[in-house]
Amino acid sequence: MVKDAPIFAALADPTRRSLLLNLAENSPKTASQLAEEYPITRQGILKHLNILDDAGLVTVYQEGREKRYTLTLEPLSELDQFIEELNAKWHNRLLQLKAFLENEEIGETTTQHEQD
Repeated sequence: MVKDAPIFAALADPTRRSLLLNLAENSPKTASQLAEEYPITRQGILKHLNILDDAGLVTVYQEGREKRYTLTLEPLSELDQFIEELNAKWHNRLLQLKAFLENEEIGETTTQHEQD
């Protein structure tokens, strides 16, 4: 299961989700390179990147004087596993509900035939 809730908070913001998609296609990138592609300042981009870093969704490494950001897949794999588990449980509940409703319907039909 997903260890920390910060991943959910990080993914809740559309700008951060967009940054992750950008890094998935074009990493590594610096905050300055990313800021050129968004209608927010470099400082704004850095705040978003720090939140993504705290959630473990990006990795930061120093190259010369610049920090470069890359996507980290492990937390997304954990999140995917969590969603699959949740989906399976929900699917089982829906199957149980379906079976219950079908049995109720059969019971009502039987009762109606007995009354006729």
